[in-house]
Amino acid sequence: MKNKTSQLVWVARILVGLLFIFSGLVKINDPLGFSYKLEEYFEVFHITFLNGFALSLSIILCSLEIILGFALLIGVRAVSVAWGLLLLIIFFAFLTFYSAYFQVVQTCGCFGDAIPLTPWQSFSKDLVLLLLIVVLFINRRNIKPLFAAKTGDNLLITITVLSIGFGLYTYNFSPVIDFLPYKIGANIPAEMKTPPGAKPDEYELTYNLKNKKTGETKVMTNTEYLKTNIWKDNNWEVVGQPESRLVKKGFTPKIRDLAIQDAQGNDYTKELLTNPYNNLVIVAYDLNKTDDEAIGRLNAMAINLAQNFNTRTVMLTSNSHQFTEAYSKQHHLMFEIFYADGVPLKTMVRANPGVLLLKNGTVVNKWHYHSMPKYDDLVKKYFQE
Repeated sequence: MKNKTSQLVWVARILVGLLFIFSGLVKINDPLGFSYKLEEYFEVFHITFLNGFALSLSIILCSLEIILGFALLIGVRAVSVAWGLLLLIIFFAFLTFYSAYFQVVQTCGCFGDAIPLTPWQSFSKDLVLLLLIVVLFINRRNIKPLFAAKTGDNLLITITVLSIGFGLYTYNFSPVIDFLPYKIGANIPAEMKTPPGAKPDEYELTYNLKNKKTGETKVMTNTEYLKTNIWKDNNWEVVGQPESRLVKKGFTPKIRDLAIQDAQGNDYTKELLTNPYNNLVIVAYDLNKTDDEAIGRLNAMAINLAQNFNTRTVMLTSNSHQFTEAYSKQHHLMFEIFYADGVPLKTMVRANPGVLLLKNGTVVNKWHYHSMPKYDDLVKKYFQE
């Protein structure tokens, strides 16, 4: 019996440890993206005053997952780690259940953009993890370390420094692996299309009906409503708005919310995404928070590219036309300015500003403003072919 318990603890230890490490890694690869997800939760719980701490919390939570998972695998400080895992999984399970039941945050971000999960899938995953962690918690004093105490502590310090350092690096220099639909090599127009024959989402409507004469009420789906021909009976009326429920998920384009307009509301999406030449797209989703110095450097680069290679450079932002015009005059911006919703702009590149090099709508390359190449290097690699 004791041997079987020991085997169960080892199985739980390996599964939980590896899953926590994997979950932490895919999120800390894109801490800014996870911070956007935290802001969604802050809005749901009316604690938006924490938005300023979202990025720091993102890096801390992701690092904590990696640290706890690693510590569990090597068996260092087992009692404290078991408590940390239990509290963390209870917290995550609450969030995923709340999201699923109240339909507030439709993707939990548990595995970042690498493996999108629905709230119910996330909650189911957390329940399985909770059961495994309860096993570990009950047997927390039987978790044996793989190394001497001092060696284990040194390894724990090392993984802590590496985790936080990796989060700071990916925030300042873009994700190491890009799981977003605007990754290098992606053709944006193609990602926006629905292929011929692809099935759309299937929805079911539920009607609340009331009989004008008897006061009797009924609840019917749209199929029953049509099949029974009750709609022909003038005594029955639909009360309120029909409730819509997704029955079967159909094909969804990877990019479905990108619409680029000028200040007058004219659509420029197709024109900008079918440019057959190399062109730069500067993405500054919020000019209130953008790096002004970086904008200045990009402006100088755009001027040189326009003069020497007739290159078109545009900036996309979600700010108002009035604010953007004032900002443009203040900083003497020489590139064209267009407008789009902030959500797709945040998805294009994890930087403010960030830069995409496009050709025929294909992302040739993309950069965080910290890693943007110098003018001569950019020209040598992309414009002198």
